[in-house]
Amino acid sequence: MSGGKDQLEIKFRLIDGTDIGPKSFSAATSVATLKENILAQWPKEKENGPRTLKDVKLISAGRILENNKTVGECQSPLCDIPGGVTTMHVVIQPPPQEKEKKMANDPKQKRCVCVIL
Repeated sequence: MSGGKDQLEIKFRLIDGTDIGPKSFSAATSVATLKENILAQWPKEKENGPRTLKDVKLISAGRILENNKTVGECQSPLCDIPGGVTTMHVVIQPPPQEKEKKMANDPKQKRCVCVIL
């Protein structure tokens, strides 16, 4: 009976409403390992997919999960349904350098407009 408690069925909901999984994970699995799994299973046809673990944010029960935590530590008592599937939301956040590069290359950002009356 304890084997079933140590295993959790998790599916990952992407921003467009599609899912990866469900797949069974041990309660001792780290959030970083979950993110690695998402990277490996990311649908190739989807644009702007994550490139590194830092690009992926996992949200469960309204909380952003930290890489060093385990699935068991992140489990909410409200979501603990025997035999149920836990849904974690996946948010892709591009690295800040890409945003900064886009802003630096934008000619509108480099102009200063002054009006003297």
